[in-house]
Amino acid sequence: MYRAPIKDIQFVLNELIDTRQLSECQAFADYSAETTEAILTEAARFAETVLEPLCKSGDQSGAKWTPEGVTTPAGFKEAYQQFAENGWASLRAATEFGGQHVPIMLGTAVEEMWAGANLAFKLCPMLTQGAIEAFEQYAAPEHQQTFLPKMVSGEWTGTMNLTEPQAGSDLAQIRTRAVPDGKHYRLFGQKIFITYGEHDFTSNIVHMVLARIDGAPPGVRGISLFIVPKFLVNPDGSLGERNDVKCASIEHKLGIHASPTCVMMYGEQQGAIGYIVGEPNRGLEYMFVMMNAARLSVGLEGYALAERAFQQAADWARTRVQGKPPATAARIGRSASMGTGTSPAPIIGHPDVKRMLLTMKSYTEAMRATALYAAFQLDVGAQHADESVRTAAQARGDLLIPIVKGFSTEMGVEIASIGIQVHGGMGYIEETGAAQTLRDVRITTIYEGTTGIQSNDLIGRKVGRDRGAAMFALLDDMTRELEALPATAAASATTAALTGVADLRASTESLLQSLGSAPDRAMAVSVPYLRLCGIVIGGWLLAKSAAIAAERIAGQTTDSEFFSAKLRSAHFYAEQIMPMAGALARIVQSGAASVVETDAAHI
Repeated sequence: MYRAPIKDIQFVLNELIDTRQLSECQAFADYSAETTEAILTEAARFAETVLEPLCKSGDQSGAKWTPEGVTTPAGFKEAYQQFAENGWASLRAATEFGGQHVPIMLGTAVEEMWAGANLAFKLCPMLTQGAIEAFEQYAAPEHQQTFLPKMVSGEWTGTMNLTEPQAGSDLAQIRTRAVPDGKHYRLFGQKIFITYGEHDFTSNIVHMVLARIDGAPPGVRGISLFIVPKFLVNPDGSLGERNDVKCASIEHKLGIHASPTCVMMYGEQQGAIGYIVGEPNRGLEYMFVMMNAARLSVGLEGYALAERAFQQAADWARTRVQGKPPATAARIGRSASMGTGTSPAPIIGHPDVKRMLLTMKSYTEAMRATALYAAFQLDVGAQHADESVRTAAQARGDLLIPIVKGFSTEMGVEIASIGIQVHGGMGYIEETGAAQTLRDVRITTIYEGTTGIQSNDLIGRKVGRDRGAAMFALLDDMTRELEALPATAAASATTAALTGVADLRASTESLLQSLGSAPDRAMAVSVPYLRLCGIVIGGWLLAKSAAIAAERIAGQTTDSEFFSAKLRSAHFYAEQIMPMAGALARIVQSGAASVVETDAAHI
């Protein structure tokens, strides 16, 4: 049974991240720890009592396609109705259209609970939120008024239509056509891998579709973005006739079975009516708003399912009795149930099981802290009154997005795999739920841009474009903050983090040299560099967490067990995770030749 990690989320939001800058943002003047607690508490209740019970059954039955449409698993439609009625669909949207406009940081924390409880369900509101953000920034006022209120309320949902059979990551190959027809366009083409492209949750679905206007320039310079509703909307806001768009089939997938992944056909008859967003030929620019929002959201899916895997594994390890414990197991376990040293005992007393669980726990805490810190930067970047503060924060948030997406999802897969290992043979059996967690999380490294695409974005657009300015500014802040931490029980975490920061700085300098003289060498080590970033940034935040925890324990806090656990996570991360930074740094600085000098024909 998934339990929302409210306490750790609150710790990150209220103690680890200095959110005072939010009070300097007019849009968040009412933000407070009390508001955060109320929202998180209610979100946790919804995740645990409504979404979690549907996770396994949804996986087993899956979404079903018929020529008339797509049916989601039993209980999903009702859960979505509760989701919308309780105001969750409107959480981050602008108040102008009925939204609550909470900080991205808080919205990210809430989304983690949706993903941890039921990833397949969470994907529908995720896509709608991305569409809402594109509407808010670029759609014409009349289209905003027509579509946004009902999307914000959850009465309608949204999608993102990029991929075509011949155009996956290479969007320059898009062939979907848009033919001008008076005040609108008619679209003709096929889109694949469209999450919740058809479903039974709502009366209308608003598709955001990339297409090429006849006569547009070739490549990505000729792509435009269109609003293509499932049902056309009458002037009075009521639904009109069915548009020329349909779901031809849904995919049979490794995981997220309850989430329909659709093949969408546009214009099989007279052409699907679409309304252009913004200016012609700028569609990819507009779509990036949706993709950036989705990349942060998918990143949190990685550590949300890591959290789920950890909980599953820890619960199993506490009850699975196998083997005799080491002599110290009873003492460390603080429970008579650990055995006497001569009788079988729960496997959580075995050193390697503890190692696996600590690996899962410390990585998850590091990833959560990194993602929420990135979301906070996006909030400040969008809303702070001081332009210079906005610019710096936005640059840092942009820098962190591919790291959050790439690192958290890759580690989510690894941690879910470790979870199966903790279960042993029973982890390979569907009944425990560990296998589903691994199957579900596996997609996160692929959709919304593979890890390779994230790493190329990181080194090319985020580090290379400004010659490392945003990265070096972050490294300077990390160094300054670590050096300012008091010499407490967290000293080992601080020392390890400082070493990692130095490794990352040297690797960034080396990478910039490669980008200038031999870009292929930089690309050959881009994924190791992204992983290095994830480990080091996580280590920095865990070291800060440990310092806070040590201070609270010294002050005789009433929650000493929670803070003692924070110290243990940081200490383990310093000893067993941070040394990997040195190895990754060596790969980044001198490991490209074996890739670049290999003839692809001879692999």
